[in-house]
Amino acid sequence: MYIDIEGIRTHYIDIGEGSPIVIFQGWGTSIPLYQAMAEHLSLSHRVILPELPGFGRTEEPKEAWDAEEYAFFAARFLKELGISRADMIGHSNGGRIIMKLVTGDFGIKAGRLVLMDSAGIVPERSRKMGIKQSVYKAGKSVLLAAPMKKLFPNGIEALQKRFGSEDYRNASPVMRATLVRLVNEDFRSLMPLIKQPTLLIWGENDTATPLSDGKIMEELIPDAGLVVVEGAGHYSYLEKPAFVYRVLDSFLGGGSK
Repeated sequence: MYIDIEGIRTHYIDIGEGSPIVIFQGWGTSIPLYQAMAEHLSLSHRVILPELPGFGRTEEPKEAWDAEEYAFFAARFLKELGISRADMIGHSNGGRIIMKLVTGDFGIKAGRLVLMDSAGIVPERSRKMGIKQSVYKAGKSVLLAAPMKKLFPNGIEALQKRFGSEDYRNASPVMRATLVRLVNEDFRSLMPLIKQPTLLIWGENDTATPLSDGKIMEELIPDAGLVVVEGAGHYSYLEKPAFVYRVLDSFLGGGSK
């Protein structure tokens, strides 16, 4: 299904009946990665899963967005579907969007929250990261000099590709700038403001958003509990679906009819 939100043609699925659950995807993902989970939850709930701007079959934003702009877009999307209150599940970057939605004034009320391997903690810079960033900045300053710009017109782009993450390298210029805005905002100050019961589901071996992030969130979010998925990584719901579905059903209510 498609719907026009703020001039952006947005692809989504809307399946099942009952109290609504909205799933917000992680960076660089699309509906197929969440289809099985959505179908399971749809046995007892209405499940809405949008592909957010820049992902899947939904158009990119015209300029770089941050989490606030994604939250505003998500709120407009839900209002267009007639949803004013819903339980919410956010994987990775989807967790950022949920934290903005529930702590800001967007006109959408949330029931229970599930943050899966969520982003939102900006890590302390390691020495290796500091050296890498210093080398990048030095290279960038050289390439910005007028003679070098003339000799190497694509030098900055090549440097960014070399030093950026895989997500960064695979993104368009607008989405690269969006990624930079997202990853540089730390959400620790928002976490104590989250009033909803919050379930944290975390892969034991997650390297993208490590388990230590989940433990920080459990401490900072007033009504939060952490479930560790043994042997799983950043996509814990895909790696151990039966276990994760049981946890979701227990928290959100549901299961087979």
